[in-house]
Amino acid sequence: MIFIFGGVMIMAQPAMKVSSSEHDFGKFKEESGRQKYDFVVLNTGDQPLVIQNIVASCGCTTPEWTKSPIAPKGSGVVTAIYDPANRPGPFNKTLSVYTNSKPQVTVLVIKGEVIPREKTVEELFTFPVGPVRFESNHLAFTNVKKNEKKIRVMQVLNTSTEPATIEFDNVPAHLTLKANPATLKPGQKGIIEGTFDANKNDSWGNVTNMVRIKINGELDQKVYYAVSANLVEDFSGLSKEELANAPVFKPEKTTTDLGKIPGSTANDVEFKFTNEGKSDLVIRYIRATCGCTAVQQGVQGQGIKPGGSSSIKAVFNSGSYKGKVTKAIYVYTNDPKNSEVVLMLTADVNQDAAKK
Repeated sequence: MIFIFGGVMIMAQPAMKVSSSEHDFGKFKEESGRQKYDFVVLNTGDQPLVIQNIVASCGCTTPEWTKSPIAPKGSGVVTAIYDPANRPGPFNKTLSVYTNSKPQVTVLVIKGEVIPREKTVEELFTFPVGPVRFESNHLAFTNVKKNEKKIRVMQVLNTSTEPATIEFDNVPAHLTLKANPATLKPGQKGIIEGTFDANKNDSWGNVTNMVRIKINGELDQKVYYAVSANLVEDFSGLSKEELANAPVFKPEKTTTDLGKIPGSTANDVEFKFTNEGKSDLVIRYIRATCGCTAVQQGVQGQGIKPGGSSSIKAVFNSGSYKGKVTKAIYVYTNDPKNSEVVLMLTADVNQDAAKK
């Protein structure tokens, strides 16, 4: 709508004014639940104001607002609702309010600090084994250099009213696991101490061992405790000159497509590579991610001279697979910049063709 005032044309339009553009909830406990605040919206214009949409910067913040048009000189509400569940600590979130006024977008801010609730025993110790609860069923050593021993610990709690003795079974030679103290008093916390000796493990890359747990001499056949590590070569001691003269593993390609193949057939795969570096390249270890792929280990441990070439051969058994299949072969070398290489093979398996 257009008005003429004093010979000047004035276009009537809505205008939004907010009681405040920011609200601080201050500090509040996580268990207090969702917090709400109403931003009061005034229409100081000459036409109805429509809040068209509100976009929150995070899923933790839910907006509600007056859906009907707000008449001139009238008011409405934008409600910001913040959910603190599992979000301890300070927060600063925004609500972008879209209207038919100018400016079209108005940004509102809510902030505060969530005081974390005290976690339950079940949340802190998630893995129960009889009367004993472990922090997790997985002790992760992350990266372990092939020439080192690494120690990791995990808390454990006896939740019963009787003493509990903790022992481990089916533990491989490169791994040591013990509870300290070995016998926990009722309600007592202890530590599971694990030592991974990479010198005693011939593998490379990701290694996972499943061990069993005995509580008071009793072995639960259905319970496993996972211990994992990523075994890597230590290149930290190499000088700049040694790095410059290091071997370089360069495959012709990192993916081979076998195309359409019938089921229950053996399919040969070959990945050719060259040593483009200045010293001997050694293939430390080769492993496939699936038993369906058998890798020929002939090249493993051999030194390939600078400029020399070789290949990694494997056989993929299509078995009962159907449709698109992707498998990986991991190659570990003494190339400092490319010590772990993933070679992929793909295929489209047709089981009907296998029956003919």
